[in-house]
Amino acid sequence: MPKSVSSILVKDILEFVWEENMATVRSRGIPTWKRALDIACLLFALPVLVPLVLIIGLWIKLLSEGPVLFRQERVGYRGSRFTCLKFRSMKAGADSNVHKNYLKELIHSEQPMTKIDAKGDSRLIPLGALLRSTGLDELPQLLNVLRGEMSIVGPRPCIPYEYEHYLPWQKERLDTLPGLTGLWQVSGKNKTTFNEMIKLDIAYVRNKSSWLDTKIILKTIPALIMQVRETRASRRTRLLTQQDGTLKGI
Repeated sequence: MPKSVSSILVKDILEFVWEENMATVRSRGIPTWKRALDIACLLFALPVLVPLVLIIGLWIKLLSEGPVLFRQERVGYRGSRFTCLKFRSMKAGADSNVHKNYLKELIHSEQPMTKIDAKGDSRLIPLGALLRSTGLDELPQLLNVLRGEMSIVGPRPCIPYEYEHYLPWQKERLDTLPGLTGLWQVSGKNKTTFNEMIKLDIAYVRNKSSWLDTKIILKTIPALIMQVRETRASRRTRLLTQQDGTLKGI
């Protein structure tokens, strides 16, 4: 096939994919700038992320039996359901009721939304806590972004059993695509209560713009670094407490 013909075909295919993508975005009421920013971020990060994804996938395969990816139904834009992808950070067949009960407790209380594994979780695979504290376990969700089910920036996609407890006013947080990072994630995250998270997400929904998305993206890495430090400090405190208890029992 002549080079000029193949170039035209590639161009036509890319234009078709883009037009179909934009039609889907418009039908959902999602701003065109948001989809354009998502694609730009994906293209920019691709050279770094591809080898990182391969390394993490191999790491999980070597350290733990079971699939590399964890698939879970999540609630997305205006209550639509989709399959959310994550790197598996827990043992295959881990009891989901542990998280379900913990989340229910957080929803109906004013305590901070500390990750359950920050308190020690035997369900984690080796180095699973590191994956979770750094957010690296969520890298496969870039495929959800590519498919238009998620955005780079937006509220955290909730689990169906969490959605069941939502009050009518709380459902406004679903009036935009869920995201990998968001206003809540860069505003204290694990130090906030469930209702504070909802209010931050609703504030984002009402004020979203390309400038706000850019600011949130730039704040994400410093927020992750702070989260890792806090997780390490919490784990160190827990280990010291356990050691003190052991010494007292001798």
